[in-house]
Amino acid sequence: MIERLLMLALLAALAAALFVCRRERRRADALARQLAQANRTAAAEEQKRLLADLHDDIGAKLTTLVHALDDPQQADLVRSVVQDFRDIVSRTQQDPCSLLEALGQMREETEQRLDAVGSRLDWQQAADLPDPPLDEAQVLHLFRIVREAITNALRHGSATHIRVRVRAFGERLLLDLTDDGPGLRPQTPPGLGRGTSSMRDRARQLSGTIDWEPGTLGGTKVILEFPLPPAPR
Repeated sequence: MIERLLMLALLAALAAALFVCRRERRRADALARQLAQANRTAAAEEQKRLLADLHDDIGAKLTTLVHALDDPQQADLVRSVVQDFRDIVSRTQQDPCSLLEALGQMREETEQRLDAVGSRLDWQQAADLPDPPLDEAQVLHLFRIVREAITNALRHGSATHIRVRVRAFGERLLLDLTDDGPGLRPQTPPGLGRGTSSMRDRARQLSGTIDWEPGTLGGTKVILEFPLPPAPR
């Protein structure tokens, strides 16, 4: 009888010890997760702070350089670099926006760039475009593709007139950009340069395609097509 009671007491003590060990292990795991999350948050905040400092310092110097340049083409190139730099900074803190909001910002930026070099923008946007939400990456890729196309038209095509058309076909967006430059050169097929290769890569990130072809009335046409995310119900 006494041996049985001792055995029961021992089993009870072992069960209590096991319970305590499991409880302490759960506490330790929870503490480890909290510490890891705190470290990730601190690292993200430090990254934002460093990017903001870079933006304030380098961005201000580049903006000053824009106003100091006499050549409009060079000034536009620096202005494009400033905007790309701002995109990199804002990627970690920019809120997502809708398609129409992104197109509005894109149109405003493009008008400012063309006005600065004495070129004209003809922006044609369908009135029945859907307005689905875009995430930060989609907004960034769309902006960089259009910006690079504008840069190529101004730098290589010396364009004085650029037409941008935006339409939707079913659940896909079609954006084409045509300049009035000299057009494609047979000896330099499009899509082989670093800038155009980046545009292709960004189009793939959008699950879409991009291509170059001669414009109907001369110049070069850039055609971007990608699927739109579903609009919220």
